Amino acid sequence: MLKNPFKALRKREWILWGISLLLVLLSNLLCGQMDAVNLAATSLGVTALIFIARGDVWGQILTVVFSILYGIVSFRFRYWGEMITYLGMTLPIAVMSIITWLKNPYGKDVNEVRIARLGKGGTLMMWALTLAVTAVFYFILRAFDTPNLLPSTFSVTTSFLACYLLMMRNSHYALAYAANDVVLIILWVLATLSDLSYLPMVVNFSMFLINDLYGFISWKKREKKQGLKAA
Repeated sequence: MLKNPFKALRKREWILWGISLLLVLLSNLLCGQMDAVNLAATSLGVTALIFIARGDVWGQILTVVFSILYGIVSFRFRYWGEMITYLGMTLPIAVMSIITWLKNPYGKDVNEVRIARLGKGGTLMMWALTLAVTAVFYFILRAFDTPNLLPSTFSVTTSFLACYLLMMRNSHYALAYAANDVVLIILWVLATLSDLSYLPMVVNFSMFLINDLYGFISWKKREKKQGLKAA
């Protein structure tokens, strides 16, 4: 049974979440116009990451909603790579992750997933799929005449890695997402140079970067708590 995820947040997580939301709100105000979709997407995004950092399935549920909203924002700027990635990859993998996480709880009375390690077979499969996805998306994005083709393609690569690792309940998802955050910060800075209303997305992924690094530290601590042996 899913429980209220806010009840389990620690003080430092409340602070991180509060600062993230405040900066997102301020960035929307500074750009001179309050875009409801941007604000909703960025707010849901940072909230999802706080819960994912705790291994809470609510983070995956919010990721589904975030993917839809972020797809809309990406569509507006013709970032086809981001739109296709989040609607065609992140969203369905998040749905599969919800099922996987619910089937692998750490305990009966906690909203916490049991963390796992990838074996050699799983690692080889991950890299093979990543190369295949990257190659396919490169040609798709090129066909759509996607702006900033190379960073957009690399964003697909890092997004797939992160999604795959999250579905497999592996702590290194956070490092893949951190790499993805850096790419997206660059992409949205370029977009902001053309339209200041996209400044919140720059702030959003800057906060994502901080939250993902926190998530990696948090999952490593949970590995020890769960007694997961080093590979």
